[in-house]
Amino acid sequence: MRTATVAAGLVGALAALTALTGCSGGGGDGDGTAASATPSATTASASPSGSAAVTGAAGKLQGSWITTSGGKIVALVITGKKAGLFVTGRKAWCQGAAGEESGMQMIHLTCPDGNKDRVTGMVDAVDAKGMTVTWSGKTGKETYTKAEGGKLPSALPTKAKQ
Repeated sequence: MRTATVAAGLVGALAALTALTGCSGGGGDGDGTAASATPSATTASASPSGSAAVTGAAGKLQGSWITTSGGKIVALVITGKKAGLFVTGRKAWCQGAAGEESGMQMIHLTCPDGNKDRVTGMVDAVDAKGMTVTWSGKTGKETYTKAEGGKLPSALPTKAKQ
C-alpha cells in the first residue's frame, strides 16, 4: 500500500514537472500559467563557470527520467531547453536548463530552497532507456531510467558507484 501511495505521488509529481517545463501530450503551446505561478528559474544562460550558454537539449535527453537516492525518488524532466527536478520528501522542485554546452550535454538547475546537491550535471551517457549524469554537488553520479507515457519504469535504478 505504501509503495502504491509513493508511486501515485510520483506520477503526480511527474505531471506537475511536465506542466512546469511546458511539455504536454497534446503538443500545444499551453498558456504558461503553470510556470508563472512558480518561482522563476534560471534558463539558457552561461554556466557558473563562465563557459558557453546552453543551446538546446538533444533529442535523447527529452523526457521524464527516474532514479532513487538515499531512499527517495528523484524525477528529472527535460523538455526543449527546460529542465525540472523533483525529489520526494522535499517541498520545492528545481528548475533550469538542459542542452549542449561546449560540446557536452549539460543540465543547470536552481532550487528555491537553496539545495546545491544537483546544480550542474554533465550527461555521461544517454540512450532510449537510461541516462547517467554526474552532478557537481555532493550527489555525484546518478543513473536514471526513462519513464514512458507518464508511467513509472518497472525497476528504478539506484545511485551509481563512483
